[in-house]
Amino acid sequence: MQIRERDSTGRRNRDQQNQQQWDSRDEEAALNMLWSRKRKPEMRTGLVESSVVILLLGFVCLLWTLVLISVQPLISSSSPGHFNALRARKHLEQITSIGPRTVGSTENEITTVNYLLDQIEQIQSESKTGPHFITVDIQRPTGCFRIDSFNISCYDRITNIAVKLQPKTGAQHFMLANCHFDSVPNSPGASDDAVSCSVMLEVLHSLVNLSMPLKHGVIFLFNGAEETKLQASHGFITQHPWAQQVRAFVNLEAAGVGGKELVFQTGPENPWLVQAYARAAIYPFASVVGQEIFQSRLIPSDTDFRIFRDFGNIPGIDLAFIENGFIYHTKYDTPERIHTKSIQRTGDNILSLLKHLVMSEELADSSKYRSGNMVFFDMLGVMLVVYPAHVGTIINYLVAIATMIYLGTKCMLTRRVDQIFLPSCDMSVLTRNMLCAAGRYICELVCATFMLILSWIFTLLAVMFVALLVKLTGHSMFWYSHFYTAISLYGSVAVGIIVLIHTLAKTRCRSTGRMDLAELFFDVNLLLWCCVLLFLTSRGWCSAYVPMMMVVFPLITKLLLSKHFRARGATLLYSVLYLMGLAVPYIHIMFLIRVIFEVFTPILGRNSSETSPDFTMALLVTMATIILSSYFIHFIYLSRSTKWTLAVLGSVFTLMLVLVCCGLFFPYSADPSSPRPKRLFVQHITRRFHSLNGSLQSSDSGFCINSQDYTGMQHITPHIPQINDNICTRCQDQLPYYGFTSKSWYLPAPEVSPKAPLEFQLLSRQETERGTIKMTFEVKGPSHMSLFLHLHTGASLSGWSFSGRTPGSNLSGMYFIFYTHGLDAAAWNFWFEIQPPKSSDASPDEGLISLAISAHYISGSDGRSEQLESLLKRFPTWVFPASWISTYHMYRY
Repeated sequence: MQIRERDSTGRRNRDQQNQQQWDSRDEEAALNMLWSRKRKPEMRTGLVESSVVILLLGFVCLLWTLVLISVQPLISSSSPGHFNALRARKHLEQITSIGPRTVGSTENEITTVNYLLDQIEQIQSESKTGPHFITVDIQRPTGCFRIDSFNISCYDRITNIAVKLQPKTGAQHFMLANCHFDSVPNSPGASDDAVSCSVMLEVLHSLVNLSMPLKHGVIFLFNGAEETKLQASHGFITQHPWAQQVRAFVNLEAAGVGGKELVFQTGPENPWLVQAYARAAIYPFASVVGQEIFQSRLIPSDTDFRIFRDFGNIPGIDLAFIENGFIYHTKYDTPERIHTKSIQRTGDNILSLLKHLVMSEELADSSKYRSGNMVFFDMLGVMLVVYPAHVGTIINYLVAIATMIYLGTKCMLTRRVDQIFLPSCDMSVLTRNMLCAAGRYICELVCATFMLILSWIFTLLAVMFVALLVKLTGHSMFWYSHFYTAISLYGSVAVGIIVLIHTLAKTRCRSTGRMDLAELFFDVNLLLWCCVLLFLTSRGWCSAYVPMMMVVFPLITKLLLSKHFRARGATLLYSVLYLMGLAVPYIHIMFLIRVIFEVFTPILGRNSSETSPDFTMALLVTMATIILSSYFIHFIYLSRSTKWTLAVLGSVFTLMLVLVCCGLFFPYSADPSSPRPKRLFVQHITRRFHSLNGSLQSSDSGFCINSQDYTGMQHITPHIPQINDNICTRCQDQLPYYGFTSKSWYLPAPEVSPKAPLEFQLLSRQETERGTIKMTFEVKGPSHMSLFLHLHTGASLSGWSFSGRTPGSNLSGMYFIFYTHGLDAAAWNFWFEIQPPKSSDASPDEGLISLAISAHYISGSDGRSEQLESLLKRFPTWVFPASWISTYHMYRY
């Protein structure tokens, strides 16, 4: 009996062990079956490589075509706002026919002013029978303001023409419309900014002839000193009595020649202004991305918007032409390059916007509506999407939550599937299996994310290495006249490295189906875009709407196509539907990429930084490639092969690199239809250096040549051998405030003798009760002068006459004051109060300060010399030299 009981017990134990083993095997088999159910087995066939390439190229080309169409200044057959572009064009041609209009010149202060006043008088005569009347005021302000802690801008008797339009019953609140009629030296300034003044004249004419009286008034400011560091707008907004009635403004500017005017900054805050533009603009073209790029100081420029915002504390809208910045501020900025359609659409938009604003309730008390920022962007110029920033924040976080839910569901096994495949498992086993599956997915997601980021790093390093090769071969800026060569060279490297790395990854992961990998990398890109979305939203950037779009549309598309994908796999129909779902965010991304290249490519061509612009261009191309390829990586894993794609990309890269290194692509062009000039500053200058006792210590004369781009004199030396790197020096402190450059060449030349030489004298020197030394000076000279103050060892600046506040401490001891004046200006008087150094730091031979005064004869007969004209004729036709006469005096005190 005992033996039988032992045998029975042994059998039961063996049966239990066998049952546990079978349960374990069933459990593992069920889990594997469940995982394979979740992960579709490998399809026998994938997408054909040629089909994938044709499909993607067709998709990109179609969207790029739509983008190119959208940036054209298309208008309707008839002007809905009764703006006459032909009449505005006549104004443009008359103003530019005067020639360059620099501050202090007869052309700017008399000829242009008289023309504008004549046209305003004609418009004024038409308003006598209407419901409105016009008041005209010519302002000649004088003042100083800080550019930053160590740079001051001063002006004396510059010109403003202010025109007040209001109903005959009167108005208390006014919109301000601003343009400037001055130009940089040697440029007719058609787009910057004569066309804006022409548009404003015609808008004034249209508003005067309205039969219905306006609710509020409009002040049209034609300012005559914007190119001299925004001086005229400062004189108006801080000194003119009408400025107190201004509640908001519209500023018309240019960073290019022609095309569509872009609203690139608004506010600060005051969302009602953007909403007004969205309702009123007939042809909307605006982007909050442009606003945040501009205000982040990535673009080295400023407009009168800054002055009205900072010194007037009023909100506004800033518009600018951005097309063809290659000829901005050059002799090529002529009326013929501005299409009448561009003038018409700008006039229609400005007229409609002003009519809307002067009839609005918000203008009466704009401060009441100062509440937050707005997200705004247009879709192909057809419609403007506008919503409050706080609403955008809510939308962005909801999208991020939806993305996390989508990814979270892929980390867990659903109860329904568990019941089908694991019916005998208890809850603890089920939980363990679910955690195992979730852990496997998370591990793969992390690994794929790491590999994707690693591919980006390798791509960036490879492209930067190619840019370095281009620099070392001496062919920087080869893309300046041939933009698509940069896309072909740097783009082929970027795309090739991304495709190669993911092809190798696909080969290494043969145990995982290609559709599983495709889904995995779709999830990775979705996750990374979601992270970008959360980062930008947390920083309060309105441009977070871009990654939001790059999450929402792909996620919705994926959810709608998931059933088709599970049932049929990666078919051509699935691919087409997948790309259709990406069309909206991709077309907007491509539009933004085009605008960024349109703005930054010309800027790189007028940037004299020591860093090669090829690195910046390579970085921009790489970033564009990474962004555009994000959801296209999906197709690398769905396609059977990528060998032909890699072969073509490698061939394109090799061919382009050989052509670039052979110097086939010259950076500059004098082609009249599409000029790409090299910019130079050329001064015929005489320099005099005085000792501490006032005697002349040394002097010289020559041509101070400043290159405004990276290539320096590399391409000019073969034409003018005397200008080479052997005469490279520093003379940027003798430039006016049109721009500083770090590359200068000094070529000896005969002395200059202006008919009206600079007069400079120390009026007084006295010691104050505080132990400081106050020195007062007087200067008489041309319309443009630059003053440089250098404090010697131990001395400090306690005060000066240029602004109300004591200047900030400057470790370099260098301060810069830029000064301009109009006609009939008095002598320039100023003073410095210097704290002498301690006796131990003092140097009797050095003195307290060095004071340099540079006089620039920009216009008139004093602005030219025979030697200068002779040199200018020797430059190649593809060079645009802005030239003038200068004198430079250095004193010690």
